[in-house]
Amino acid sequence: MSKLQELADRVERLLLRHQEQLRTHRLLEQQLASLTQERDALRARLNSARSRIDTLLERLPAEARDANGSAS
Repeated sequence: MSKLQELADRVERLLLRHQEQLRTHRLLEQQLASLTQERDALRARLNSARSRIDTLLERLPAEARDANGSAS
């Protein structure tokens, strides 16, 4: 095989590898976007739950709050 043909084959393999890496990169970007969206939704749910718990704790009588605070 001539040097030129070897070089052409190598360039072809490099191009194929580059295309594969681009596809992988795009898939990883999509996965990252999906996970980021899921994380943000979970954070929002957590903050909402914390707010509801805080509201419930404020409605407790003062004696119950004091007892809960010292038991922690």
